[in-house]
Amino acid sequence: MVPHPAPRPLPATYDPRVNDSAQDHESPRPAPAIRIRRGTPHDAPRVLEMLDGAVAWMNARGNTEQWGTTPYSQTNGGADRVQGYFRDNDPFVAELDGTPVGALVLDTGPNPKVPAIPRADEPERYVRLLITDRRHAGHGIGAALLAHAVEVTRRAGVDLLRVDCWAGGDGALVAYYERNGFRSTTRFQVGSWPGRVLERRVNRAASVIN
Repeated sequence: MVPHPAPRPLPATYDPRVNDSAQDHESPRPAPAIRIRRGTPHDAPRVLEMLDGAVAWMNARGNTEQWGTTPYSQTNGGADRVQGYFRDNDPFVAELDGTPVGALVLDTGPNPKVPAIPRADEPERYVRLLITDRRHAGHGIGAALLAHAVEVTRRAGVDLLRVDCWAGGDGALVAYYERNGFRSTTRFQVGSWPGRVLERRVNRAASVIN
């Protein structure tokens, strides 16, 4: 893999998220039973570990642009931001055999500190965080969490589910969401960081590929 340029720090107001399964090109493994439960503040340290693991995994593959090179737990406000997700938003945790292996955080809209992401003109649910443990890659954990987000949104009587993600590299992350029923809508830029907003109408049929 061709090395990327030196990392460019993201603005402190931006809270990126990742579904690293989108960058997993391994053959699918037999699907274990994934249990998804509501998250609590006690899950925050484990989620920070997953975020740190995602940074290390990306860096080992030459990707220093998406999240930089500093462990997420050591970034300015990183730990507090994750605690806030579990305190103020709608968090869920995926488990395999009782072990947390992924997390999803839903909100009623995008991060208000990122004006480049337009607000919707209707009620919505917004994926503020989606992360999986790299040690359990290939089990469809991210897809299961996205399917759960669809159900939570539908049960709330809301039709629109949106997410934003890094649009750089080879576009694998954008393609991942598209394979899971989302449609690209808006390109945006935060400094030199390219992003994409995608949406899914949860009350309409959409194919999902794990």
